[in-house]
Amino acid sequence: MHIYANGTICPAHEASVSILDHGFLYGIGLFETLRVYDGKLFLWDDHFARLSSGLLALQIKLVWSKEELADAIRQTVEANGLRDAYVRLSVTAGPEGVGLVAGGYERPSLFVFAKPVAALEVPPKPKRLQTLALPRQTAEGHQRFKSHNYLNNALARQELGARTDTEGLFLTHDGFLAEGIVSNLFWVRDGHLFTPSLDTGILDGVTRRHVLRLAEQLAIPTAEGRYRLEDLLAADEVFTTNSVQEIVPVLEVDGTFVPAVYGKYTNELHLAYRQSVATFM
Repeated sequence: MHIYANGTICPAHEASVSILDHGFLYGIGLFETLRVYDGKLFLWDDHFARLSSGLLALQIKLVWSKEELADAIRQTVEANGLRDAYVRLSVTAGPEGVGLVAGGYERPSLFVFAKPVAALEVPPKPKRLQTLALPRQTAEGHQRFKSHNYLNNALARQELGARTDTEGLFLTHDGFLAEGIVSNLFWVRDGHLFTPSLDTGILDGVTRRHVLRLAEQLAIPTAEGRYRLEDLLAADEVFTTNSVQEIVPVLEVDGTFVPAVYGKYTNELHLAYRQSVATFM
């Protein structure tokens, strides 16, 4: 694998980050995970907007333009001989030394990773959801960032174990539905689409937002709020979303089978998602 490291494309084993970088010392940094289809960055405007907002909140200076970051992604994808790729772009706070900084970060670091993605199954292979004992950690600031502070997710992955057909489901500390370890959660009941609201501490997922837009275009009524596990168990259809896997139907929740695993609304939204990719390409 070749990566982009502060302006240079190099083999991954040759890349380095300063031991004094606050991304390493304190987890101060943000990342975006996105899909590249046929060399084109899908939903890049949304990813860049979220990244920019997060960097502003963390007082990390954005020293690259949107096009410069896009070009770094394209260089990395091409260096790995890819046209379709899973991409991770990371911006760290930079090498500020030991001790917290009060006035913001002026020298951020930029790293881009790209790897191939398996062809998506049609229809998508369903997964199982398993409620985690570990609760979703509340946002450390006024909002939830897609940050390098990923310990909550890492511990959840350890709790779930090595099962690849199962996604862990976070609840909040007070028992409300939150999100998956690497996904946002949706379900359908009586023709309405439901998803937990951002005030539960979940990530404002780019794919989550895109699916809500698609639902509006399809005239599917939507609701965001605070819901309990029993609401999910009473659903007609359930699915998860993320930028790499797109829309993934759910087969069962904690051993309770979902009535329509790849039902009418999941199918409509999946087809609309694939059409949005095809139109974009």
